[in-house]
Amino acid sequence: MRKNHHVIHLLICSIVLAPVLYYSVFQQIKANRTAIRSFLSILLYKQGSAIEKNVTQDTKNLTFLNNTSIQKESIEFNPFPDGSFSISINFTKPDPTIYNSLPICNFSTSNKNLSFYKIPVIYRLYPFSTIERHHSADLHFGGHWFRKTCQAKQRLAMIVPYRNRESHLKLFLDAMHPFLRKQQLDYTIFVINQHGHEPFNRGSLFNVGYIEAMKFYSFDCFIFHDVDLFPEDLRNIYKCGDRPRHLAVAMDKNQYRLFHSMYFGGATAFCIPDLLDCNGHPTIYWGWGGEDNDMIYRVVKKLNKTIVRYPDEIARYKMVRTFNHTAAKPNPDRWKILASNYNYSLDGLNTMNYTLHNILFYKLFTLINVTLPQEPREQILKRLNIKIR
Repeated sequence: MRKNHHVIHLLICSIVLAPVLYYSVFQQIKANRTAIRSFLSILLYKQGSAIEKNVTQDTKNLTFLNNTSIQKESIEFNPFPDGSFSISINFTKPDPTIYNSLPICNFSTSNKNLSFYKIPVIYRLYPFSTIERHHSADLHFGGHWFRKTCQAKQRLAMIVPYRNRESHLKLFLDAMHPFLRKQQLDYTIFVINQHGHEPFNRGSLFNVGYIEAMKFYSFDCFIFHDVDLFPEDLRNIYKCGDRPRHLAVAMDKNQYRLFHSMYFGGATAFCIPDLLDCNGHPTIYWGWGGEDNDMIYRVVKKLNKTIVRYPDEIARYKMVRTFNHTAAKPNPDRWKILASNYNYSLDGLNTMNYTLHNILFYKLFTLINVTLPQEPREQILKRLNIKIR
C-alpha cells in the first residue's frame, strides 16, 4: 500500500512539473531558435563517421550566434541571369545507408611523374551556361559535389568573398570544380556577395559564409579563398588538419616565393574547433588589408599554434590580374590596430552584424547576398579599447 502511495505521488509530481518544464524549454528554444538550428545542423548529419569527438567545441556555435545580429531583408536580386539557379532546394546529401559502406576516398600524391599533378591555368571566359555543361556531372544545385563510389574524408565548404568580379568568378569556378573533384572531395562552393557602398570587408564575409553554410550541412573543414587565385598543383590538397593551413604559399606575383614568414593571405584552411577558438575572422578591417595579419596573430596568440604550409613547389598559385579590377582602398588604421594587441574575444564571429537579403542556389555555387553595416571608426576603437594617437 505504501509503495502504491509512492507511485501515485510520483505520478502527480510528473503531471504538475511536466507543463512547467515544457514551458521553460519552449521559451529557451524560442529565444535561441536561430542558434539552436545552426548548432543542430552541425550534429544531426554525420555521414560516414561517428558523432563529433569533441561536442563541446561545437556548442560554441550557440554562444557566437546568440551574440550575432542577423537581419533579413528580402530583395529581388539575380546578378548572374545566364546561370541556372533555384531559390530553394533540399540540400543534397549522400545516403548514409549506402555511403557508409563505401571505401574511403584516397587521392595519391606518390606518382613520380610530377607532370600528372600540374594544372594549367586557362584564361578563357565562358558564360555560366557553358561552365555548367563542363562540370554538370553529379553536380548538385548549390555547387555541391561528392563521389558516389567512395567516402570523402572531410566535408569541405569553400567560402569566397565577392563583389563585382564576374569575370574572375567564371574563371574561378571553371578551374576549381575539376581541381576539387580530382582530389575526391565532398565540397560545396559558397560565394558571399557584399551589397551596398560600404568598403569591402573580407573578414566579415568569411564569417557570414561560415554561419550560413553550417545551416545546410555538417561541414568539418572550411577553405577561405580569394576569387582571383588559382592552384597549379594537385598535390596541394584542400583539407583541414590539427593546425590551420596556409594554402596560397607561392604566388606568381611574388616569383613563386613566400611573401614573408607571417603572410597568411589568399587561401587558408581551418577545422571548426580552430576557427571557433579564433573567434572566426576579424570584422574591423574596412577596405584593403589587415585581416590576414590579424588572423595569423589569432592563431599564434589565441590558439597557441603555428600554421602549416606545403612546400613552395607544391603550393603554387597564379593570380588573375586582368579584367580591370580596382583594388579597395587600404585601411589607414590597419597597422595601428594590429599593433594594439587587442582582445580577440571582443571581435569576430560573436560580434557579426549583417543583413541577409537572399540565398540563390546556382548550379555551380551557392550565392549568399548580404549587406554589412559599417561600424564607425570611433566605435571600433572604443569597443576594442584601442587608443590611437
